[in-house]
Amino acid sequence: MTTARLVPVTVEMDGEELDAEDAWHLVRRHGLKAIAVQSFRRFRYGDGFTNSRALALQTALAVVPFLLAVAGIAADVDDDAWSRVIGTTVNAVAPGGGSDDALARAAEGSEESGEVALVLGLGLAALTMMTAMAQVERGSNRIYGIRRDRPALWKYGRAAVFTAVLAAPVGLGLALLVAGGAFADAMTEEYGWSDGARVAFEVARWPLGLVLLVVTIATLFNHAPRRRQPALSWLALGSGVAVVLGATAAAALALYVRLSGSFDTTYGPLAGIIALLVWSQLSAMGLFYGIAVCAQLEAIRAHDPDPALDDPGRPHHQSVSKRV
Repeated sequence: MTTARLVPVTVEMDGEELDAEDAWHLVRRHGLKAIAVQSFRRFRYGDGFTNSRALALQTALAVVPFLLAVAGIAADVDDDAWSRVIGTTVNAVAPGGGSDDALARAAEGSEESGEVALVLGLGLAALTMMTAMAQVERGSNRIYGIRRDRPALWKYGRAAVFTAVLAAPVGLGLALLVAGGAFADAMTEEYGWSDGARVAFEVARWPLGLVLLVVTIATLFNHAPRRRQPALSWLALGSGVAVVLGATAAAALALYVRLSGSFDTTYGPLAGIIALLVWSQLSAMGLFYGIAVCAQLEAIRAHDPDPALDDPGRPHHQSVSKRV
């Protein structure tokens, strides 16, 4: 149950949707620090931590069967060199990756085993991602102060459409950012990429991956809550915040694992799974915090900046936030 204050649906005086220019005007006028703090309060009172944990688990459960499906594609490809590229890339980013893990063996398996891995992996990943998309709707609604989700058939039907439409750009964006280096190594080894081609790929993969993720997540923000949303450019600000927080979490986790020297020793064969769970949790929190930024900016625009409902246990409670 959310205790975040309901965000009114707002438009410009002429009826046009709010856009990025309006968002930046509010940020400059209200102050970046104030918006960051108020957005965190909205995230907290909108049950953001609980929904982040649920989304993180569903995301982690989708990653492993998806990687298994990609390994199945590698086993089913007739071109041995291309099969090794896919297998090497998957093995480099897979939880618990290693030269002799299950995913590596799947990538080197027979065509029949590859087809089984492909079908089962894609099926499980699609089902899990559909529930994850439904969780994004639930979490978004709570952050916007909306207490009821859409009816079940409509909610999960939309989640299935989102999975089908958004899975490819999200997967490609993450692949470019997370697995791009391993892919470039494999292409250099198998196909003899020149230094110029490799440098060009390394330079291009970062902005391309970031743009793909920002646009795709903004599209999700546009359709997930049960309300009329502002223009996509308005939502891109919160989407950018979510992507930056997710990338920062991944980089910080990788640095910690590399410098600690005891992560693999502590968790043993489960080290990759633990790292995946931690990254999923931090990324899910970043996603819902990005939604909270979009919601809080719109609340400020509607002259109702207090993120939380009044506390009934404190009858003399007064909001510390100024109404603008």
